[in-house]
Amino acid sequence: MSGPPSDPVAVFEQVAATHERCFWLDGGGAREWSGRRSILGWCEPDDVSLTYDAGRREVTRHSGGRAEVVGDDVFAVLEAELAAGGPADQWFGHLGYACRPDLPARPSLDVPDAVWMRPSHVRFFEHPDMAAGPGGLETVAAPPPRPASAAYRAAFAEVQERLHAGDTYEVNLTLREEVVSGLDPVAAYLRLRALNPAPYAGFLQHDVAGARGWLLSSSPERYALVGADRVLETKPIKGTAPRGADAASDTALRERLAGDPKQRAENLMVVDLLRNDVAGVCEPGSVQVPTLMEVETYASLHQLVSVVRGRLRDEVTTVGALRALFPAGSMTGAPKLRTMEVIDAVEESPRGAYAGAFGWLSADGRADLGVVIRALSTRGDGTWRLGTGGGVTVLSEVEDEWAEARLKADRLLAVFDA
Repeated sequence: MSGPPSDPVAVFEQVAATHERCFWLDGGGAREWSGRRSILGWCEPDDVSLTYDAGRREVTRHSGGRAEVVGDDVFAVLEAELAAGGPADQWFGHLGYACRPDLPARPSLDVPDAVWMRPSHVRFFEHPDMAAGPGGLETVAAPPPRPASAAYRAAFAEVQERLHAGDTYEVNLTLREEVVSGLDPVAAYLRLRALNPAPYAGFLQHDVAGARGWLLSSSPERYALVGADRVLETKPIKGTAPRGADAASDTALRERLAGDPKQRAENLMVVDLLRNDVAGVCEPGSVQVPTLMEVETYASLHQLVSVVRGRLRDEVTTVGALRALFPAGSMTGAPKLRTMEVIDAVEESPRGAYAGAFGWLSADGRADLGVVIRALSTRGDGTWRLGTGGGVTVLSEVEDEWAEARLKADRLLAVFDA
């Protein structure tokens, strides 16, 4: 392979041009806690990949130009593949929002509901520090405010009815947008990583007939980290504020977010939900919240972040724990099952890859996955999809929630600007 091995961009461009199945987990340097390493890998024709179609309830195994349906539950198939392989095997990929068939969610409209790869080739790269000051690495002019759409207002009103009826006490209401663009996925990703560097940034390409999909992520949120010590950590984000144009306004926005009662209430509800999810798979007494509602600053946003941690019980596998937590409570609201029923009723379109998870799993039990937010997806037909949103409670105002969703969406839409 040509191109200097120390330059991940050059290697990425060549790999994506010559291999149908490849990925780049590209969070290195965006945050101190995420480290400065990123991982780039690709599959040879005989390597194995898995895709999941939630509408058909089919997991398909791809290898050597053949495709074979091998199950109806992607978590179960992943578990079996990890058990059958060697102790050093690693899988890289994503789980879409509809991957748990026991929960209410509609199948994806574009990328497969899950894609996982076991590549022959994996490279690691060290990155320089990508920390950004006010305005981010690249300034994107904020568009003028615009009123909430007809569709969003109707969904918001129905959510408020459910909240006041006591069906749920927080709903992560999201909206999807479509963009028609001939922009190549590689070029789009390089633009996205410049606009919005993030600890769970990444690119996934599965260009296989019948199971085509590209996922471009710039997520700041940890879904689950499992270490060699079997400690499980999740890092929910709930609460968002824009960056300021200068240091003084940036500090003011950060401090306002830190003390906002509504944003803090949202974050606390999700922490309670995740404490319950984590407690269901962890040793009694091991569940802790070492970080509660701290502000983390990213290139384009301030975010209110907490950490929930526990040690997995002996009989719980890593894949079993990921399934129990799925999808991330920060992307549903609480209580999870009832709130997902509300989401399914009020949101116009399926979430697809959005609100799922993206990262890696190892046969030795380790794993590291981010939540799929701040993401773009396409099946290569020129139509791109993105999703954004935020937590809605009885204290929420429709225009405020719409403004938060637009703030996140506009950063993604800037990828397609000339």
